[in-house]
Amino acid sequence: MNEHKKLTNEVGAPVADNEVSITAGPRGPVVMQDVWLMEKMAHFNREVIPERRMHAKGWGAYGTFTVTHDISKYTKAKVLQPGAVTETFTRFSTVAGERGAADCERDIRGVATKFYTEEGNWDLVGNNTPTFFIRDVHNFADLNRAVKRDPRTGRRSAQNNWDFWTLLPECFHQITIVMSDRGIPASFRNMHFFGEHTFSLYNDKNERVWCKFHFKTQQGIKNFSNEEAAKVNSVDREYHGKDLYDAIEEGNFPKWTMYVQIMTEEQAANHYENPFDITKIWRHGEYPLIEVGELELNRNADNYFAEVEQAAFAPAHVVPGIGFSPDRFLQGRLFAYGDAQRYRLGVNHNHIPVNRAKVEVNEYHRDGAMRTDGNYGGTPAYTPNSAGAWTAQPEVMEPELSLEGAMYRYDPKDDPTDDCFRAGGDLWRVLTEEKKQILIQNTADDMASVTPNVKYRHAVHCYLADPEYGERFTKAAGLSMDKVKELAKLDNNSLIQATISSVSE
Repeated sequence: MNEHKKLTNEVGAPVADNEVSITAGPRGPVVMQDVWLMEKMAHFNREVIPERRMHAKGWGAYGTFTVTHDISKYTKAKVLQPGAVTETFTRFSTVAGERGAADCERDIRGVATKFYTEEGNWDLVGNNTPTFFIRDVHNFADLNRAVKRDPRTGRRSAQNNWDFWTLLPECFHQITIVMSDRGIPASFRNMHFFGEHTFSLYNDKNERVWCKFHFKTQQGIKNFSNEEAAKVNSVDREYHGKDLYDAIEEGNFPKWTMYVQIMTEEQAANHYENPFDITKIWRHGEYPLIEVGELELNRNADNYFAEVEQAAFAPAHVVPGIGFSPDRFLQGRLFAYGDAQRYRLGVNHNHIPVNRAKVEVNEYHRDGAMRTDGNYGGTPAYTPNSAGAWTAQPEVMEPELSLEGAMYRYDPKDDPTDDCFRAGGDLWRVLTEEKKQILIQNTADDMASVTPNVKYRHAVHCYLADPEYGERFTKAAGLSMDKVKELAKLDNNSLIQATISSVSE
């Protein structure tokens, strides 16, 4: 019989007893001298790291990304060159729920993939929708607080949620998606996902194009109704995690095909709306999908906490050939995500194995909590230095971006090309009759507890997107169509003022 391994403390010393405390006498108090008890309790008190402010409930797996098509004319990124095979780690999540939330809730799903490239890590951080609720990073914290728990009741609040959404018309397209049948995916394997933001690609000639990333599931789209989701949640709140884990364990590796949309700088300058606004989409008929490669998930984590919970993603992590855009929401996320990880996991979180690059890392960061490597020994910690240590690499510099205009707080609503309802109306018109009915019923049910003034605000937005959309939601919500048509004649500021307090029929 194999001898079991012996218990030690955190520095390897043997532990005499793991069940009985040291006390001052048989019935006396526990003594501070029970150092193993102190260590055990101190570690336990710190085992729960701060959960993610958003995307707290998540599941992940390792995989590979294989490039099958040639887009080298657009980018010099080695990870996107024909035939390249790159190891990856992908994490799926809900957004509004806490770590203990049920998987099958009506919500968008976050999807982040870390590509361990030969030029460093590339993190593509997106969602299972091609758009988002807001376009200015100033509204990011407020969105979070609106969809999270009410500060007085401690409960999720449909009133808070819909009040916030309807005060920002830019939310409308995303609302239409979330309230549709796509609002509750049947599994992570059965949904698309997107980089959402406009990024840039640049080639070895330093020529830039703008880019959107799409990942189309090869397993087919499948969604749950509210009733199906409720039934699943009553049996298994970790259903999506189990589905992903079991599929991979059984060798049924899920796959997605990566595509890009490409827009030239000239096309962007002449586009009929702001191409850098994340609440807008690029129509496939105008900017076709170009196939790039295949993402396969084929290995589960060995330890959930070490690899899934401690996985950290930041859109600021790009590699030469991939860059950013003037998308003001992306610009804010470039700082916010990394900073959140420094708080959640510590300043040295990229030393954690799941986050560590596969290539040699040479940077001037030093010290900090949880520094577990050699801290670069006596290598100069400053630059410039006379030792010739770690010089910059100007050859990877992005091409210059021409800008114009004065520095100011420009409101996107003042852009004469801005139309918050075009995309949502287009989506409504391509839905089948069955899908339209699902959307209307889901929205009416979700807003059942919401005050009439907020319902009217949303009804107006539906009507502006498409009269049929507005009429059907108005009827389902039990509102007055005459009132909706009257309110629809107002500009946005006047509509807000007219619906800032309760509107009666």
